[in-house]
Amino acid sequence: MFLNYSYFHLDIYVIFALSLILISLSFCGVFVLRSNLIITLISLEVLLFTVNLNFIVFSAYLDDVLGQIFSLLVLSVAAAESSIGLALLVAMFRVRGIISIDYLNTLKG
Repeated sequence: MFLNYSYFHLDIYVIFALSLILISLSFCGVFVLRSNLIITLISLEVLLFTVNLNFIVFSAYLDDVLGQIFSLLVLSVAAAESSIGLALLVAMFRVRGIISIDYLNTLKG
C-alpha cells in the first residue's frame, strides 16, 4: 500500500517503546503541569502525534491503509484543536492579561 514495513529499519518494539515514552511525557504535561495552558496544549499535540505514529507504524506493519487514512483524520482534529485552543488563549489574555487555567472560568460569552 502506501508504506511498506520493509522501509522501516527499526523494529516495531522500538517504535512502541518510543510511543510509550511520548505518551507518558504528554500525560505528565497535561496532568502534572496543569497551571500553564500552553504546556497543556503542547502536551495534547504530542499525544495526538503519538497516536498518529502508532496508526502509521501498525498500518505499515499489517499492510493496511486504514490506519494511514485514520491518521489523516486525527491530524485534522489536531489542527482544529490547536486553532480553538490558541483562540481561547488570545481571548483570555485580552480579558485577564494572564494565561492560566485557574482563570479560564471567567470567559463567559
